[in-house]
Amino acid sequence: MYELFDIREKVIVITGGTGVLGSSMVEYLAAHGARVAVLARNSQKGDELVQRVRKAGGEVMFLQTDVTDDAILKRNADEIVTQYGSIDVLINGAGGNMPGATIGPDNTIFDLKADDFRKVVDLNLMGTVMPTLVFAEQMVREKRGNIVNVSSASALRPLTRVVGYGAAKAAVTNFTKYMAGELAIKFGEDFRVNALCPGFFITEQNRTLLTNPDGSYSARGNSIIGHTPFRRFGIPEDLLGTLHYLVSDASKFVTGTVAIVDGGFDSFSI
Repeated sequence: MYELFDIREKVIVITGGTGVLGSSMVEYLAAHGARVAVLARNSQKGDELVQRVRKAGGEVMFLQTDVTDDAILKRNADEIVTQYGSIDVLINGAGGNMPGATIGPDNTIFDLKADDFRKVVDLNLMGTVMPTLVFAEQMVREKRGNIVNVSSASALRPLTRVVGYGAAKAAVTNFTKYMAGELAIKFGEDFRVNALCPGFFITEQNRTLLTNPDGSYSARGNSIIGHTPFRRFGIPEDLLGTLHYLVSDASKFVTGTVAIVDGGFDSFSI
């Protein structure tokens, strides 16, 4: 019997796969039979992740990359095709922020560091655009493909402080919708592009912003919880069901969408 949610043997590439959210995705997808290619900068974390996944019986490979470097990404794609024979899904999970691209409570917009803003836009936007172009080209050769970008709650409405990150992620959401039309119209219905939009999850990058050294919530953390109907931050596992849906054939008539996983944050106002 045909299983809509069966992802066994699918070759899934994920950038930024060694982070808190990315590594959870890698372990989950491999546990469900996908062959996963992890692309990230930190080779030590990549090797550790590969060891964990293989110990659990999953199939995985790690490749060091720079998601803004076309030549490196093309080498990555060639190595993945050599190893696994094809590429079915690309998850654009790489991203991040910098202090100079944020505006703290004691600063104003005129304290913004333009160079840091550019770097944040480059990492989050171009770090999605470049892998998309490289891996979509391979998908076109194979006459099918599925891309899942990772957006953010900060893309849906402007949040205080994260001006650079929010602008970049808003562009990622727009690019998602553009590419959904571009690929389907030019190359057919077997090409899909969607975005997974996490709300607030505690990661290594935002931990000091959302929590105090003793583990209690910071003022910003409490403000976010106060605007989240579920009254908690997300945990990595909260993303996995929606991700599974997007990478599987269960969503084969779904493209250009933004799947929000945020405990109700975007729907709440006061």
